[in-house]
Amino acid sequence: MPGTTDSRFLTGIQHGQAESEAVLYENYSARIYYLALRETKSHPDAEDIRAETFLRVLQAIRRDQVRSPEALPGFILGVARNVIRELYARRRQMGDTVPAEEADLSIPSHERTYLDQEVETAIRRTMERLKPRERRVLRMLFYEELGTEEVARQVAIAPERVRLVKSRALKHFREMHHRLTTAVARKR
Repeated sequence: MPGTTDSRFLTGIQHGQAESEAVLYENYSARIYYLALRETKSHPDAEDIRAETFLRVLQAIRRDQVRSPEALPGFILGVARNVIRELYARRRQMGDTVPAEEADLSIPSHERTYLDQEVETAIRRTMERLKPRERRVLRMLFYEELGTEEVARQVAIAPERVRLVKSRALKHFREMHHRLTTAVARKR
């Protein structure tokens, strides 16, 4: 049950356990990064937003400001959205940048388009090589952003197994992606 696991690592964070902080980061890092990247269109900004988000979330957990383990995912996403808003507000005050919605970010350079297509192709090829259940679980968790309970229900496995399948699938994904990108680099 995710609430139980979240409760356990929330308690661990409150007691200063680094392993619990690592679990929190592992569970939410990619989601925060891609939210920030989607909003800012900047890898450095997305990294900064992810770091600031986790700093604030850890501080809030240590102060026992998270209402319940079930509220944690929404709390983390809310903190990330606030960090993004603050970034744009600071930049507007300083006159450093044009807000993302006003910037012409829709037309990437030819090189960027090529690299994006290459990355997309590599990811698609890697996903195709995963086992069907691994592929399905990753799609539901990362693209559809479903919770562990919902994924477990749809795949007809226990929630604890979802975490195990996710962990193994990500490991396989990294290994296969590394092999594919290494093979492509050698061809050049």
